[in-house]
Amino acid sequence: MEQLSLLFGNRILLSAVSGWLMAQVLKTIIHFYFTKQFVAERLVGSGGMPSCHSATVCGLSTATGMQFGLGSFEFAVATIFAIVVMYDAIGVRREAGNQAKIINEMMEIFESMNKELSTEDKLKELVGHTPLQVLVGAILGILIAVITMSL
Repeated sequence: MEQLSLLFGNRILLSAVSGWLMAQVLKTIIHFYFTKQFVAERLVGSGGMPSCHSATVCGLSTATGMQFGLGSFEFAVATIFAIVVMYDAIGVRREAGNQAKIINEMMEIFESMNKELSTEDKLKELVGHTPLQVLVGAILGILIAVITMSL
């Protein structure tokens, strides 16, 4: 029971998890607003506005900096981790999503030509983020960490 108490008392972990959770909820609400469709996958899926990756790692690094100081080893590790994750979300993962979209379009063209191809399992197109989505996620994560660490 003491371990559970320690886990839920870890404000750095709570900052990161809260950033992820808030970003996922906001992402679902924003998606619903624009499409008028509730898609449960948005609650756990990647891609979209705001970036849950950025919210999570910025919540983590901000809370770490507040707990251990900006000159600490812990803050340095958390910050480099955040930079790598956000760079990946904008770069490699976004490009993978763009490629998936093109492949899915090609599969539809082949299927319309009555070729023996199946498009039952489409590739996931929303895997990366735009720079704006990453920025908004980062700001969200920082704000949540400041609030969580101030409690």
